[in-house]
Amino acid sequence: ATGAVNPKGWNLNVPAMPETIAATPSFGILGDFNLLGGFDRISLVAAVLLVFTLLLADFFDTMGTMTAIGNQAGLVDRDGNVEGANRILLVDSIAAAAGGAGSVSSNTSYIESASGVGEGARTGLASVVTGLLFLLTTFLAPLVAVIPYEAATPALIVVGFLMMTQIKGIDWDDLGIAIPAFLTIILMPFTYNISVGIGAGFVSFVVIRLFQGRTKEVNPLMWVVAGLFMIYFLQSPINIWTA
Repeated sequence: ATGAVNPKGWNLNVPAMPETIAATPSFGILGDFNLLGGFDRISLVAAVLLVFTLLLADFFDTMGTMTAIGNQAGLVDRDGNVEGANRILLVDSIAAAAGGAGSVSSNTSYIESASGVGEGARTGLASVVTGLLFLLTTFLAPLVAVIPYEAATPALIVVGFLMMTQIKGIDWDDLGIAIPAFLTIILMPFTYNISVGIGAGFVSFVVIRLFQGRTKEVNPLMWVVAGLFMIYFLQSPINIWTA
């Protein structure tokens, strides 16, 4: 929302009514991209790290969102696997590529989808309706801009509460499980990044099991993913070194 800052000093905005409630959306940047243009501006290593960062962020954001919402909706099997996960990842990957082709940021799934599940959404119809409403708001952008972020706070608090009910299934007596779970839970909101939380969970799980002498319990893929996340966390020093 736009308007004057709250005089009490809180990070709140006083909404200001727009001059018009509707406007024609601009599609001037649609398709305005260069597939290989990045290699002309940065080194090959930096470009690979950039793509790798987007891959990790997109994939694990989606996995985290999918797992959390799937558990909340009761759409997982007895092993905790989300039904139709391959189709969800396919749609998300196509959407991410479409975002780049549309000259906008990479599209991905959002944890706010849990608000629909909290109201009983299960079949996907709620997502279709949400998409149609978003399409409508492209023509009502001035009016939508009046709505402050604080208006969504109560719904997000309820969603967070519903998601926290899932921690009852964590084995808190096993440090190799409890500490990675704890780091994952607290780092997501503190860093504003789902991938950072998941990455900390992967890395800490592998490290703890290593020091416990229980490496046989670590799936080989976990070692690979933990290594990739270490590269992800070290990308800033690597970029500085390769610049």
